[in-house]
Amino acid sequence: MSALRTLRVVGFLEGLSFLVLLTVAMPLKYIFGLPIAVRIAGSAHGLFFLLFISALFRAATERDWPRRRSLMALLASLVPGGTFALDRTLKREIEGDAGTAPHG
Repeated sequence: MSALRTLRVVGFLEGLSFLVLLTVAMPLKYIFGLPIAVRIAGSAHGLFFLLFISALFRAATERDWPRRRSLMALLASLVPGGTFALDRTLKREIEGDAGTAPHG
């Protein structure tokens, strides 16, 4: 799988896990007294965040992204829903690559 496609998949999972942590697990902990929800969702989110950082490093290195672009992608992972916005730019970049690929 290409570096950009990997980053898209991992970014989706990281973003989804972040939203689940904030909107499901945190209320379960603080409203219903179930701290296990945060432990499980938080662990999953932590794993996906580390995978995201790894995929981001791979994509930025292979694509020779400017530091600013890499930093913006990293910042997107820190904002709830940010990786979904990042996904749109990655999708356009992949589509642009497909348009310039040799046919044959």
